[in-house]
Amino acid sequence: MTGGSLGLRAGSYGSLPNIKNVIAGGGRLLHSKSFGSVRKNPIIMLSGSREKERSLPSIWYRYLGRRKFSMLLLVAFAVLVFVLGSFVVNKESNSPNVDQRIGTMSMAHYINATRNEASRILGRRNRQKGGDGNRFQASVSKGANHPCANFTFPPPPPPHLRRIGPRPCPVCYLPVDQAIASMPSSPSESPVLHNLTYVHDENPIKTEPHGGSDFGGYPSLKQRNDSFDIKESMVVHCGFVKGSKPGHQTGFDFDESDLAELQQFHEIIVASAIFGNYDLIQQPRNISEEAKRNVPFYMFIDEETEAYMKNRSMLDSSKRVGLWRIIVIHNVPYSDARRNGKVPKLLLHRIFPNIRYSIWIDGKLQLVVDPYQILERFLWRQNANFAISRHYRRFDVFVEAEANKAAGKYDNSSIDAQVDFYRTEGLTPYSEAKLPIISDVPEGCVLIKEHIPITNLFTCLWFNEVDRFTSRDQLSFGIVRDKMMAKVDWHINMFLDCERRNFVIQAYHRDLLEHMPPPVAVIRHPPALPNIITRERNQGKKIPRHGKDRRSGSRHHHKASAGNREGNFF
Repeated sequence: MTGGSLGLRAGSYGSLPNIKNVIAGGGRLLHSKSFGSVRKNPIIMLSGSREKERSLPSIWYRYLGRRKFSMLLLVAFAVLVFVLGSFVVNKESNSPNVDQRIGTMSMAHYINATRNEASRILGRRNRQKGGDGNRFQASVSKGANHPCANFTFPPPPPPHLRRIGPRPCPVCYLPVDQAIASMPSSPSESPVLHNLTYVHDENPIKTEPHGGSDFGGYPSLKQRNDSFDIKESMVVHCGFVKGSKPGHQTGFDFDESDLAELQQFHEIIVASAIFGNYDLIQQPRNISEEAKRNVPFYMFIDEETEAYMKNRSMLDSSKRVGLWRIIVIHNVPYSDARRNGKVPKLLLHRIFPNIRYSIWIDGKLQLVVDPYQILERFLWRQNANFAISRHYRRFDVFVEAEANKAAGKYDNSSIDAQVDFYRTEGLTPYSEAKLPIISDVPEGCVLIKEHIPITNLFTCLWFNEVDRFTSRDQLSFGIVRDKMMAKVDWHINMFLDCERRNFVIQAYHRDLLEHMPPPVAVIRHPPALPNIITRERNQGKKIPRHGKDRRSGSRHHHKASAGNREGNFF
């Protein structure tokens, strides 16, 4: 995105004024009731019109007539208003305030005097030489001097005009160059944990009657509890327990050419996945040229989705579909496509061991804001290293569990078993006592992450819960977060869900799109001829002509039609 993005889904909250009884009169709008119903003396009317003609240049009335002259005045007035309005808008757009464009707040002018120095970019890091990396010597100042410091949400519409359901809301983004300049020059400090390694087991054995898999291993309850005891060095289960490295004979395997691609260093990546041919690829929009050069977009698909795309000629040997670089997964570990999707979603740090930041979006979402702007808004500006939106309606795990059961999202007995287990561990319904924690339930379709040991541990343990219990990751998010926060000074930026809807647009799943009926064509009927009934009633009546009205019938008919159009306009 380049300073602006799609935000609010604009709707009309206004209506045209009621002008049914308003007509034109002498360059102003008058109500029809202001005209008397008493017939005036023709002599008085004639003398009055002659006096008006004498007060204006007679040449205009001679060649244009009074009606056309009035219309000319209206047109001139409209042009004047348009010019003055354009001048005011241009004047305001040059001010250093935050502009609202298409429902989003975009900083068009940076008020910090050090803008040029902050935009200066160092070269990409030479990892072998231990270079400084693709970092920036200066960063955009935060606090009171930040261009978005004074941003506030606009007031909500009146209750009778509010739209039902979740909607996007304005977000204040920096322009792309300023967002790039605000990237931290060094990784964030990982509290307590500095060295994180992972369990390797070629023959995982299930020893307890609980969940787990050959892909994620079968950690015992003791191993699970020990993984929440955060220390400086830790070894935990985190998927890919088999094989020499993630993606090679692990049960979630990549082609050799893709393995080499995934080992490369990148400051930022954007990732998504489609398994079970469940969604259609959504192309990102509003992506800056800088991001197109430096931020790769990776789409993980299984063999079923690959076959569909090849049959539709959507995928060829280049392995690219628009901005997306396609990574095909072989030997998927689960029969459930949604559970397979949790592997790249939660374990990106294992698939990409050499990246700093990642933005994960579910396959049904379309990204419409530049990645640099998203990271600046939700991580760098907040001094956070993990960000996720809260659920737009529910903030209690127990309420979320009942909603999942009612919607048939998963087997009800499995949901009950998971929630009952968390209850025995001390999970309680959400209340104000948990403040400043504002929600226990995320909307987990977008993850924004800095890859440091503490955040990698969080997603490892979150994945282990998904592997052990149900694949509904909203149910296990809160328990993992709370257990980690009880041990270490660390937090997650849970932003508003309407802000998430500002930078991603949700599409329908493929099966729904294919079964939707075609759009209904709108038939526009031509407008009815004006005053047809009136002319039929007056047919056969002789209308007297006076003075200048004594002209040809065609000219008189043309003039009457013009009058009718003007009356319809007002």
